[in-house]
Amino acid sequence: MPTPPNFTPACPFPIQDYPQVLLAHGGGGRLMHQLISKLFLPAFRNPMLESQHDASVFEIGGQRLAFTTDSYVVRPLFFPGGDLGSLAVHGTVNDLAMAGARPLYLSAGYIIEEGLPMETLWKIAASMQSAAQKAGVQIITGDTKVVDKGKGDGLFINTAGIGVLEHAQKIAPQSVQPGDAILVSGDVGRHGMAIMAVREGVAFESTIESDSAPVADVVLQLLRAGIEIHCLRDLTRGGLTSVLNEISEAADLVLQVEEKLIPVREDVRAACEVLGLDSFQVACEGRFAAFIPEREAGRALEIMRVHPTAAGACRIGHVSDQRAAKVLIKSTIGPQRILDMSSGEQLPRIC
Repeated sequence: MPTPPNFTPACPFPIQDYPQVLLAHGGGGRLMHQLISKLFLPAFRNPMLESQHDASVFEIGGQRLAFTTDSYVVRPLFFPGGDLGSLAVHGTVNDLAMAGARPLYLSAGYIIEEGLPMETLWKIAASMQSAAQKAGVQIITGDTKVVDKGKGDGLFINTAGIGVLEHAQKIAPQSVQPGDAILVSGDVGRHGMAIMAVREGVAFESTIESDSAPVADVVLQLLRAGIEIHCLRDLTRGGLTSVLNEISEAADLVLQVEEKLIPVREDVRAACEVLGLDSFQVACEGRFAAFIPEREAGRALEIMRVHPTAAGACRIGHVSDQRAAKVLIKSTIGPQRILDMSSGEQLPRIC
């Protein structure tokens, strides 16, 4: 087999530091970003991939399209407020929405462990179809693989999605500008804590339900209203903290947020304290951050709050004019500190 041109037989990732993959390499924190930037980006480098957005945007025949893919390995398969099937649809639909696209079609790949009850598989498939119908998308192709018992942990699902952009805006981290208002569409940390409460057997006065939901309708309403949107990002792995740091790095701008403005439900806050977790680093599956010009922020919030999945939308901070990849948070007692990415894995297998 001939050697490809420009092939370099050296891995830029510090393998001597991490000779084996760790759970933290998939957790949304610093190690995952090192893995992507030092191993996968050099291996597959191209302009579309380097945008490092939730979906790649490209043009075919004069039509702008968005394409994304994701895999879902949540444990347990069923949790308060959702399950693996609905989560797979919501996650992929939301990634398309973060590029400003109207989601159209999904694929579904099932990796099934031998011995999985057929009833469980049926419930997941039915939930997936119901979620797709509610999100306004169709599942038009797929694949199934069965692996040996003990080799698959029940069921994994991969989905890919394609959507259409019906506007001319460039919604991406690189479009963020000084003075932009930073908005979030609702309370944070609920999805991860819903799963962890079940997994760890932690009981609270009220059941914490996942926020898993499609958010494309909210984004499309903003676009149809003519709101100028610079960037959108859903708050999945690594939570709000990772999202803010990713965007700060891409835009090379300091982001300033206030802790008291970031909405966290009291039961979620209490659960995080019991488990020793930071609610800002816990994943959501129905929440997103939006970077909007200050002049548009008030109107954007009014539009968002009309929709049930964004009724708790609020402004949490702004983009500074300082050139640096850094996120600053003003604590509830006054002092300001750096809000840095997690270097480990807080919550494995929650999405």
